Amino acid sequence: MTDRPGTRGNGLIDEVSKSIIEQLQQDGRRSYAAIGKAVGLSEAAVRQRVQRLTEAGVMQIVAVTDPLQLGFGRQAMVGIHVDGAVQPVADALAQVEEIIYVVMTAGGYDVLCEVVSTSDEELLDLVARRMRGIPGVRSTETFMYLKLAKQTYSWGVR
Repeated sequence: MTDRPGTRGNGLIDEVSKSIIEQLQQDGRRSYAAIGKAVGLSEAAVRQRVQRLTEAGVMQIVAVTDPLQLGFGRQAMVGIHVDGAVQPVADALAQVEEIIYVVMTAGGYDVLCEVVSTSDEELLDLVARRMRGIPGVRSTETFMYLKLAKQTYSWGVR
């Protein structure tokens, strides 16, 4: 197997691709030409690398929104205890539209989910009926978000 530019055989990315990612973490709307100047590549080469990185699932370029300003009055993290295999439960949770983040964990919970909803009633239905109705979900604990103190996506690359 040969390596494509921007990746190594072990699945890690090279330093130039890391620099491109850092540029996009600072400003996801930064032009390919501006990124190229910063990392020493042509606009076309940057475009190709960004396409490869997104197709490989290394990164996504998305608009980060404020859920409150979009009509989502409630955000919460839900910790879930699972009976049996965790993966099928995580897969089922990932299919629920209001669940925006699903991660299998080690520790107090088997799965953590971040959820957004328009109201308390919608959140109650989501947790009490839809999430707890998934086979294998033993129990849930909901942590309501009161105020967002920090949200960043610019942690860099290693």
